[in-house]
Amino acid sequence: MSRDEIELDFERPGRIGLEEAIYCAGKSTAQITEILATAAGRGAGLLLTRLEPERLAGLPAEAAAAIDYCAVSRTGFFGPRRPIDGPAQVVVVAAGTSDTPVAREVERVLQHQGRAATMVLDVGVAGLHRLTRRLGLIRAHPVVIVCAGMDAALASVVGGLVAGAVIAVPTSVGYGAAEGGRTALNAMLVSCAPGITVVNIDNGYGAACAALRILQASRRLA
Repeated sequence: MSRDEIELDFERPGRIGLEEAIYCAGKSTAQITEILATAAGRGAGLLLTRLEPERLAGLPAEAAAAIDYCAVSRTGFFGPRRPIDGPAQVVVVAAGTSDTPVAREVERVLQHQGRAATMVLDVGVAGLHRLTRRLGLIRAHPVVIVCAGMDAALASVVGGLVAGAVIAVPTSVGYGAAEGGRTALNAMLVSCAPGITVVNIDNGYGAACAALRILQASRRLA
């Protein structure tokens, strides 16, 4: 492997306030190993996303041991990371247990950036009482991230009930007509609840980054 295949963005935190992240899907073990070695040489931390367990197992033992890994979200923390700064300002709301991997990716991305998240899981509209009894907790957060597949109705319901910024993440959960998350994506895009922001299918990373940008902007205006 040639070293010119890799050029890490160590200036990203100073430029936009977000840490460098490595999307591991499609990268070889050799490439990931070189990336980790480069970061270690700079004393820099990295967020690793879409890191499959078998890819982690294929890394050199020393590198693998240095990664704080979450198999549910398929994310890893390598090197130093920001300490948690204050109470949670983001709540992650997931429709069903099958949406948990995406919700956990959101949580881990926020954690890597020094932000806590409150998790409200398995509150889909098939049992609406589960959501309504948690509304007080959800409304206490300025940013709400909703992860839902199938018909993705949860995003519209939450968007009509809370005043905070709502970021919707369609997940690739559901039978045939769900089309791998495309039905959820379209449902969120055409929601009649005004002002919902929608990210790509299963993109918990993107949703967390959108939340971080909102929080950074609000801090500058405070």
